Amino acid sequence: MTTDPWESLIGQPEAARRLRAAVSSPVHAYLFVGPAGVGKSLAARIFAGELLAEADPTGASRHRRLALNSTHADVVVFAPSGNNLRLGSRSDPGEIPAIIGEASRSPTEGSRKVVVVEQFQSADAPASSALLKLVEEPPQTTIFVLLASDVPPHQATIESRCLRVDFPPVSAEAIAETLVAGDLADAERAQVVAAAANGSVDRARLLVLDERLAIRRDAWWSVPDRLNGSGAAVAELVDELRGLIDEVAAVKDAQHQRELEELAQREEQMGTRGSGRRTVETRQRRELRQFRTEELRFGFATLASRYREMIPSDEGVDEGSEAALEAVDHLARSTDALVRNPNESLLLQALLLKLSPLDR
Repeated sequence: MTTDPWESLIGQPEAARRLRAAVSSPVHAYLFVGPAGVGKSLAARIFAGELLAEADPTGASRHRRLALNSTHADVVVFAPSGNNLRLGSRSDPGEIPAIIGEASRSPTEGSRKVVVVEQFQSADAPASSALLKLVEEPPQTTIFVLLASDVPPHQATIESRCLRVDFPPVSAEAIAETLVAGDLADAERAQVVAAAANGSVDRARLLVLDERLAIRRDAWWSVPDRLNGSGAAVAELVDELRGLIDEVAAVKDAQHQRELEELAQREEQMGTRGSGRRTVETRQRRELRQFRTEELRFGFATLASRYREMIPSDEGVDEGSEAALEAVDHLARSTDALVRNPNESLLLQALLLKLSPLDR
């Protein structure tokens, strides 16, 4: 019995439907857009495997397996080695020249090559312009799959040359069902984890092992009860909340440390000491920063839920409910500000100083 590879893509039925239909007659470039952890990278690997299998049915199962495991010679993945995909210079070449060079080469095994570019939104205007011509008219054997969290204005032209596929945040219901089905959590805990995952399946799978998740939720929920209008109370809360984030981030640090230890073992066995370590460490720093950002999103969403409880369902609005509405608005603005990677402590201080204590 053949397993449908798209079944492993959680909570993205429309994206799966569109990509499944595209396999038989693909275009030259695709743009997958959505937040981190919602399945873009997995979808890119599945799609690449299906494209190669379509072109070579006799080796279909092998193409699918290798593409899914990121070990296929004709599925080439690029990611920024730093914060951005760079055009670089002669003395310090960036990722864009490497992408152009790889996309221009013939496939190694068959008649197709799939070039996947992660974090594409990080390419600035010069880097994007340098790639535009190739994305518009790649070699007939090359198919681009660009992954991005959003599309900045300077990439609008590239977007227009691609078939865009959106990957929205995965619903809490779909995440909870997945956790229960995989025996990762019972129904009650799965709901708590799913609510804290902010639509990210990757984050949910990490949080399901986090025994202190409920403690952090309770800490954020209690913030309005502990505000009293003083800077001292705000400073104490900021220290406490950041300490809780530091604590859970240690789980991610440990995961990264294991990854580096495994890399060191492979280097020792293959005699390639230092190979790829800088890229891995840069990616890990980016992942850790994203993880902390998601913790703040979780906290802000918890706080917003608390304040919404103070807003009456009828049309009557008193002074307390007006303050709650203002708090929800401040939380929404602070959540939007997270995309700019603000100073964590200053963002929290500014936010908590604006929030009103709840009437006791």
